[in-house]
Amino acid sequence: MGKILSAKSGLIMTGSLLIGSYAWASDTAENADVEALVNDTIAPLMAEHRIPGMAVAVSIGGQQHYFNYGEADQEAGIPVTDETLFELGSISKIFTAALTGYAQSSGALSLSDPASQYLPALEGSVFDEITLLELGTYTAGELPLQFPDAVQSEAQMLDYYHQWQPESAPGSQRLYSNPSIGLMGYLTAQRLGKPFETLMEEAVFAPLGLEHSYYQVPEAQQAHYAYGYSKEDKPIRVNPGMLDAQAYGLKSTAADVLTFVEAHMSGAGLETKDASTPDETLSQALAATRTGYFEFGDMTQGLGWESYAYPVALEQLLAGNSLEMILQPNPANRLTPPLAPRQQALYNKTGATNGFGGYVAFVPSEQIGIVLLANRNYPTPARIEAAHHILSALTEAP
Repeated sequence: MGKILSAKSGLIMTGSLLIGSYAWASDTAENADVEALVNDTIAPLMAEHRIPGMAVAVSIGGQQHYFNYGEADQEAGIPVTDETLFELGSISKIFTAALTGYAQSSGALSLSDPASQYLPALEGSVFDEITLLELGTYTAGELPLQFPDAVQSEAQMLDYYHQWQPESAPGSQRLYSNPSIGLMGYLTAQRLGKPFETLMEEAVFAPLGLEHSYYQVPEAQQAHYAYGYSKEDKPIRVNPGMLDAQAYGLKSTAADVLTFVEAHMSGAGLETKDASTPDETLSQALAATRTGYFEFGDMTQGLGWESYAYPVALEQLLAGNSLEMILQPNPANRLTPPLAPRQQALYNKTGATNGFGGYVAFVPSEQIGIVLLANRNYPTPARIEAAHHILSALTEAP
């Protein structure tokens, strides 16, 4: 592995310092312990899997720690920094879910509505009987992981949906699917009457202060956009695809993703004086994504988020994020009523593109959260093991 170019921990301050500025925390001994823990975990991980660069963000009791390793662009020798943009892959889904939650909490739609209600092109199809919730929880009837290669335009996509026939009854089987949750995001934007990317900026990114999250990286930010690396060490970036923004297309910094995690974990950035304000609407939206709608063994499926009763064993996390859970149908146990957001739970989401691999997890009761972003798609079990090791060590600390 190349040298570690930088590793630091700190506290995002408010008040006298601008939000997003960097300052050393007062408890330097504790920071040193966190830094040593993360360095000792990430350095061998990068070496084993030949990961060119990583950004790690950890939240502990409201204090943020950031660690940057390796290179965002190997050919140019550009290091990973706080501003480096990584492809989030399916971590994008938890952001998409927040927009649908926002549409519901603002009264524009309900998760129990049939999908065809918001798109005339779907009327008279099986989507008359499939709800937005079933789309968002991959229980629509076994929509596939990806669109067929022949689906290359919006018209072809709508025709595909109209002709599609489920393999199982809605709500009876879970099969992880980009066209499933992607359609939920697409229909949400149809209902709200604006482009999906515009709505995400207005309803989610701006209110939470996510200033470095993009579906199309602007020219001014291209220098911060990391290259991903293939198995052959070739620099690559994600290709356009149908509903890519909704399912896997977000690019962001570790700091922005951690800010999003903290909004879920502690309500950071969602404080309100008036329950009718937009921030309260967003708070309810985020809660809807953490609500449990189906169970699959130890894993509870929310809207984007997946959760486990805490404490959780590493083996349970590995099982819930296994290839069997991604590539095969699994019998669904619908929770009636749904399970309200839990404090004693670990929430997580994996994500990858061909050149990037990420993992996000947090535990509200412990007020700890972690973001791992890398510019190589290394094995999911390795991501989970690293995060679990760090989180476990933090909760065991005196």
